[in-house]
Amino acid sequence: MSEIEKTLQTLRDAVKLSPGNFALTEHYIKTLLDLTRYQEAEDFLSETIATQPKSSQLQLLMAEIFYRANKNNHALAIVETLSDGDPPLAGAMVLQAKLLYRAGDVQSAVQKYKTAIEIDEDAADTEFASLLGIVPVESWEGPSGSSDEVVDGRIRQSVSGPEQNPDQLIEKPTINFDEVGGMEAVKEQIRVKIIYPITHAEMFAAYGKKAGGGILMYGPPGCGKTYIARATAGEVKSNFISIGINDVLDMWIGNSERNLHDLFQQARNNRPCVLFFDEVDALGASRSDMRQSAGRHLVNQFLSEMDGAKSNNEGVLILGATNAPWHVDSAFRRPGRFDEVLFVPPPDESARGEILKIALDGKPAQDVDLKKIAAKTKDFSGADLGAVVETTVEAKLHEAIKTGKPSPITTKDLLTTLKKIKPTTAEWFATARNHALYSNQGGTYDEILEYLKIK
Repeated sequence: MSEIEKTLQTLRDAVKLSPGNFALTEHYIKTLLDLTRYQEAEDFLSETIATQPKSSQLQLLMAEIFYRANKNNHALAIVETLSDGDPPLAGAMVLQAKLLYRAGDVQSAVQKYKTAIEIDEDAADTEFASLLGIVPVESWEGPSGSSDEVVDGRIRQSVSGPEQNPDQLIEKPTINFDEVGGMEAVKEQIRVKIIYPITHAEMFAAYGKKAGGGILMYGPPGCGKTYIARATAGEVKSNFISIGINDVLDMWIGNSERNLHDLFQQARNNRPCVLFFDEVDALGASRSDMRQSAGRHLVNQFLSEMDGAKSNNEGVLILGATNAPWHVDSAFRRPGRFDEVLFVPPPDESARGEILKIALDGKPAQDVDLKKIAAKTKDFSGADLGAVVETTVEAKLHEAIKTGKPSPITTKDLLTTLKKIKPTTAEWFATARNHALYSNQGGTYDEILEYLKIK
């Protein structure tokens, strides 16, 4: 057992001996979070909450786990309840402000944070407050030493956000579909929608069909959506720009929309170009769910850019990825936008074998039966399979340190690890199943039902 595991075991034992000691429970949970062991923290705290269901402190700690694990909707459901309680919990309001900021609603985040601090000054988070622009006016200098007014996350629109050289975002991927294990149905749909209009441009032109448009890929996290987007660009030898929410969202009013326009323009200037939006639900959330206008402006800008209302998008190929397609504004699915919605499932058995082979490459392994391991890892994402290999490597390292004799990884070692690791896709499918059964207008989520074998 490693030193880390010994420490965690000691903390676990201490918490079990003092189940009502919140400080001890919090220390153990936050230790797990620092180790990015989110699922372990969630499972342990769920058991604790079952014995103390009315503890608002434990519920807030669960919201913190969800926040750190990017399960934003789960976290929001908890903090909204705690924030509206009597009395309202200031710590929950601060976390709610962080979730609002993450969603791009800066002004609501500022308002929520200030209300929290009025209730309890000890809930203050100076780093987050600085990020929101909640600082005395006289203590802040704008860009280039200017003294533009910054109050409550607002700034005169003439001031732009952080400068970034967009050329740094452009890639030229060398991977292609040959290096993507499985996902044949997904690859074929991408070929028809994106690749063939470029590789057979003359034929498409004869039918008046231009190269462009978009595909929205959805599915459990860690199943290769980003990888296949990059491989798409490599398949047509085009430029590739990968966009995360941090590349767009900005605390300054109007800058998020400006950033989005600049990124689209960069793609137009370097066509053919695959423009890939990760976590697209954070940028294109349903406007009906938004309380403030700031988020709606960004969605409208996004839709306008995709339509090419003021610019020609021919040769700009747009791919989006999301774990929560049900939160994406329905307007994105109209023709000419994300008019193809593709389900990216966990890798099938043959693909799992390929992923395991790649993960074991360069590591000391002896006669590993990849087929056997692949058969026992149904519903494992690519990220889960990587975790299986890494956890096995760590166990072998600890063993080698103790014995002084390194030994290769075997099939038995991997099977032992599998007893401890479960697929992380289970929670996603539990949520997706409900949407597929009860909110499946137009059969958008039929592929989920097929995968789950639900008729």
